[in-house]
Amino acid sequence: MKFAQRHIGISPKELNELLEEIKVTSLNELISETVPAKLINPKLLQIGEAMTEQEYLGHIKEIGKKNKPFKSYIGMGYNDTVTPSVILRNIFENPGWYTQYTPYQAEISQGRLESLLNYQTMIIDLTGLPIANASLLDESTAGGEVMTMFHAGKNKSGNDSNIFFIDDSVFPQTKAVIKSKAELLGIEIEEGDVFKHAFNENHFGVLVQNPRLNGDLVDYTHKISELKTKGIYTAVAADIMSLTLVKSPGEMGADCAIGSSQRFGVPIGFGGPYAAFFATTDEFKRSIPGRIIGVSKDRRGKNAMRMALQTREQHIRREKATSNICTAQALLANMAAMYAIYHGPNNLREIATKIHSLASWLKHSLTDLGLESLNASAIFDTLSIKVNDSKKLRSLAEKNEMNFYFEGDTVRISINENTSIQNLQQIIHVFEEFTGKKSTKGYTEVKIDSLFARESAILTHPIFNTHHSETKMMRYIKGLEDKDLSLTKSMIPLGSCTMKLNAATELMPLSWEYFSSIHPFAPREQAEGYYEMLHTLEKDLAHITGFAATSLQPNSGAQGEYAGLMVIRDYQKSIGQGHRNICIIPSSAHGTNPASAVLAGLQVIVSPSDENGNINLDDLKAKAEEHKDNLCALMVTYPSTHGIFEESIMEVCKIIHDNGGQVYMDGANMNAQVGITSPGFIGADVCHLNLHKTFAIPHGGGGPGVGPICVASHLAPYLPTHPIVKTGGDKATQTISGAPYGSASICLISYAYIKMLGSEGLRQATEYAILNANYIKTKLEKHYEILYTGENGRVAHELIIDFRPFKHTLGVEVEDVAKRLMDYGLHAPTVSFPVAGTLMIEPTESEDKKEIDRLIDALIAIRGEIAEIEKGTYPKDNNPLKNAPHTAEEALCGEWNFPYSREKALYPLESIKNSKFWISVSRVDNSYGDRNLVCSCLPMENYM
Repeated sequence: MKFAQRHIGISPKELNELLEEIKVTSLNELISETVPAKLINPKLLQIGEAMTEQEYLGHIKEIGKKNKPFKSYIGMGYNDTVTPSVILRNIFENPGWYTQYTPYQAEISQGRLESLLNYQTMIIDLTGLPIANASLLDESTAGGEVMTMFHAGKNKSGNDSNIFFIDDSVFPQTKAVIKSKAELLGIEIEEGDVFKHAFNENHFGVLVQNPRLNGDLVDYTHKISELKTKGIYTAVAADIMSLTLVKSPGEMGADCAIGSSQRFGVPIGFGGPYAAFFATTDEFKRSIPGRIIGVSKDRRGKNAMRMALQTREQHIRREKATSNICTAQALLANMAAMYAIYHGPNNLREIATKIHSLASWLKHSLTDLGLESLNASAIFDTLSIKVNDSKKLRSLAEKNEMNFYFEGDTVRISINENTSIQNLQQIIHVFEEFTGKKSTKGYTEVKIDSLFARESAILTHPIFNTHHSETKMMRYIKGLEDKDLSLTKSMIPLGSCTMKLNAATELMPLSWEYFSSIHPFAPREQAEGYYEMLHTLEKDLAHITGFAATSLQPNSGAQGEYAGLMVIRDYQKSIGQGHRNICIIPSSAHGTNPASAVLAGLQVIVSPSDENGNINLDDLKAKAEEHKDNLCALMVTYPSTHGIFEESIMEVCKIIHDNGGQVYMDGANMNAQVGITSPGFIGADVCHLNLHKTFAIPHGGGGPGVGPICVASHLAPYLPTHPIVKTGGDKATQTISGAPYGSASICLISYAYIKMLGSEGLRQATEYAILNANYIKTKLEKHYEILYTGENGRVAHELIIDFRPFKHTLGVEVEDVAKRLMDYGLHAPTVSFPVAGTLMIEPTESEDKKEIDRLIDALIAIRGEIAEIEKGTYPKDNNPLKNAPHTAEEALCGEWNFPYSREKALYPLESIKNSKFWISVSRVDNSYGDRNLVCSCLPMENYM
């Protein structure tokens, strides 16, 4: 059977039923009524024939064999680790965890919210700082976020200092990301030795690393204190494993701590994905980037978790935002948290002590061989030595299937959790062969030098001291999973989110050693399989989008937006038009668009929609002409966020080009374009894609994601580069992510998706996505107002239902409908985006008719419940919608004081009785949680 038949949910029999319902005879007829004829690309995709699942697995296995998983001692923020099997099997490979969506609907997300709260507690404990977010994209991105947070903090207080200092100790990839961001924002960067540099009132922030790049441990306490007296903020990029033994950034007085949690059980995967941590002081709690999980109360006073302080997030603050981060790394943060829970503080310290002891043994052994150590103080896991023939040493190391990091005549070696005594003896043997001498040093357990040792306790909460057997751990993970609604239990019809099938075959290779254990800085000849897969994916995505080249480096959609604008700005500078700084954005755009534009150093001009939800051409033309001397770009989503193919999109592109600008197309809705049209065919210059939407990477409960950019030929020379591994265009100077190919390992999923669907299957997926949306529209338009349609009354791959009339007459909010859908066992569509008071539904191509009908039946039944309020059957403030969702505990325990039955509350449709999803908490009070901010684990009795 073809994979397309597995991926597309509608059967041939159901296809005829849907076509008949929407009154067309074929998919081609539907597409011709939905997509304007001039926008349909007559050229078919040339991706190749679809592979069967078995053919693909054989194909990718052969590619994987081209990788050589040598023992990696490169370090540089990427360390080999051991993923406990109970975590690998029950989280990383479990669709109950990886197919969840971001927990905007808190009541059906309590499991992963608790896990992310555990993660925040772990980071708070280890960093010694009072507040942490639920992860960022990578350590280097976190470094850029530190800079902008510190800068905004100073500007808010009226201080116009504009210099950010990066210490020599910081990883080169982090420096590159920060410097790229600073250039666009007009922030001045200085580099050097933090202990020798002269600081003044023009400096607003400092970033140091501990352990330092060369491996030295440093106590920055006195230096940080000195900087504070000058009003300068300090951040420490810390190694998470070292923090179990080494004095924390908080104890040193730092204002912020960042780093990678990758070595807490997350495979290297050629650079990602992994969760970066970010912790700070209370001063920055309302400006910390990323998502924060907080504790609140539900309607009945029970503790419940939800995403806190959302008013500081980019989708609300838009052009006023100081960060554009949207996707976090929830799945990987959950893995890291579970790693800490499973091991507990004692075992974590044992792992860290072993790493430190092996590194110390190696250091002493190499000096015993007469080699010069370049470490000025104690080390944790990394040592630097000077050699006289690095080429010879590299050859010897690779002959013994191991990699060190070489920089001129300096060699750095980082020990990791997977390093055994035997492995270390092999490293020593390589150096003995290199020097022609023998070492007499042996292994002994070594403690961290007392000058740098941590005295405070770590991970004292019972959650980190309970689940140390596999049985307990398995049950804890499963118990959390059961509280959450994922694609294993229901469709998740979120508009603009594309929650489609994440096929098991696509994900299988991620756990294979061929792909999971390759370091991103490994020599190219050891990663030929990765390079083949990634470069093929780049070409395929460029072909699908109608462009010339692709960069896979951005590791989220928001980073893709930022990268696309960065490339435009670099191109314009190259032709003497670097002054262009105006970005026009339609009012319906994603909240990340204006935030990304501001971070790219642009001034946002908003263009309103007309009464039909289309771009107002007259207004757009007027604004483009008004700003023609400084117009940089238009950011536009297509099909529009209103769910329609706007016929004027080619004219929109021409207006921008005629006035000197470039067209950036947001690829959030690419699931309605693939195989039918493309951004390049339409006339755009650059687009980003969400591989975690259109191309089947799972959302992971709020990350990971991949946001590659595809560009026209004139922009290709400016695609992002990297300071260690050359990527991108030949004129590139900017870096977006810490790893050369971003979250490279999960690109395997999109590669598989394309290869198994092939040219024909990719187009079919688009056609069925449009079919399913129009079927829902046809069934629901008798009961609700469908807000926007195209000229022929069709919608694209999503549709918007208007609930605003019920608010004005009955007090029924769209949020009430979203919560009531939980009682029907369904995840709500997107709430109040792009229009307040509406639901935006995107069914995708992966759902079958029965599941789509389940959503339709639920929404029709809810319309009936609204009618009962209209008739006066239920009060406006006491009805099934206002009190939703309902829990079993509420129905079974105590009095029932509602004017409707328990059965109506819990089983509003007969069909639900056979497969009820039980919600663990009642409606969560978000305001209470924000007024009483708690972002770490409560005492255990609160969970009872």
